[in-house]
Amino acid sequence: RVFVVCLYLWFCIGDLLVYLAGLVGQVPFSGFSLSRVREVGVDLRYLQEDPEHTTSSVLILVVPGGERAMVSAEGASRYLDPALFKPRFLDQADAVVLSAYALVGGPSRSYAAEVLEAARRREMPVFADLGTGAVRAAGRELLRHLRGVDWLLMNQAELLALTGASSLSGGIARLREEGFRHLAIKVGAMGSILVTPEGEELLEPYPVEDIVDSTGAGDAYTAAFAHALLSGRSPLEAGRLANLAGALAATGLGAQGRLLRLEDLEVKAR
Repeated sequence: RVFVVCLYLWFCIGDLLVYLAGLVGQVPFSGFSLSRVREVGVDLRYLQEDPEHTTSSVLILVVPGGERAMVSAEGASRYLDPALFKPRFLDQADAVVLSAYALVGGPSRSYAAEVLEAARRREMPVFADLGTGAVRAAGRELLRHLRGVDWLLMNQAELLALTGASSLSGGIARLREEGFRHLAIKVGAMGSILVTPEGEELLEPYPVEDIVDSTGAGDAYTAAFAHALLSGRSPLEAGRLANLAGALAATGLGAQGRLLRLEDLEVKAR
């Protein structure tokens, strides 16, 4: 069972139950944004509703080849009420997946901080996923909140922006100096890099021909990686499955364009 804070993971977690903690606002986007989540069986008991703000939305401009630019409207997501979080919410969970967007500011930052503290007290695995907007908005302040997480996941641009380094190796070294021992870095067409106390490993990408839209590829990577580790795979096995998930997610249109399941990934990975 996985407790997810403010991150939509368009990957079906197989036999793992997913709880989503987030905030939706007024129509027109609230019902649409949750329709697929309900369809795949995500538990929404911890979802909050805000009658004063609109649901957060993103305008995505996609060009041939799958690259895209995004314009976001913050909306309700920053107002996740920390008073409604109870540590017992994690009693039935095995891990927490946290979006760094929850730490940018507003009441949601306090909510996320309480989730992290409750998880640490339980010695529960935490997977923290950065985001370009979160890094731009909060910068190194994110590191203060995320110290001690089990895995920190990001893409190459986020690593360089967060650390101020000019190279991947320099960025990795700076995060090691900050005390982060386990990193998963998504490097696009090169695959991903896993960093552990034992060393660094570049995992080759999974080749796909029909790239439609890269939106959601990073989220698919994070979900697949967390699921694989929780299912007993090694970090390298998890990273390879995550590469595959991210690649396949890019063959559909939109973040919800292709629903992925662990068993499907394992078949394709053979």
